[in-house]
Amino acid sequence: MMIPVVSDEIRTDFEFEELPTNTWQLHIEENKIYGFTDKLEAMKQAIYLILSIERYEYIIFSWNYGIELLDLYGREMTYVIPELERRIKEALLQDTRITSVENFEFETEKGVVKATFTVKTIYGDVETEKVVNVNV
Repeated sequence: MMIPVVSDEIRTDFEFEELPTNTWQLHIEENKIYGFTDKLEAMKQAIYLILSIERYEYIIFSWNYGIELLDLYGREMTYVIPELERRIKEALLQDTRITSVENFEFETEKGVVKATFTVKTIYGDVETEKVVNVNV
């Protein structure tokens, strides 16, 4: 009987490879998925999805995916605005293709907060927004 030999040596002869971003294309206005998209357009779609999924609500998604917004409902704007910025950054920076989230601006009106910001990705910058209604 042969006993396998296990080496204590740590391998360092490997390279990391970034996987392509090629994915199905969402057509939100039509409520359909067809075709493919890649690179910056795929990043826009990924940002939209991350900010549209409530974190911890769906077992199909990792606990690192999505954004926490439910507990912001009914809270004061002085709490919601800085917390929303922090949570947007936290949610988006889970994606390794996103390098930073910056240039936040906020508009408020009757319990609705609109955050506009820039998401910097390895494929380019994406100007985006997230609207949150904090009325109960």
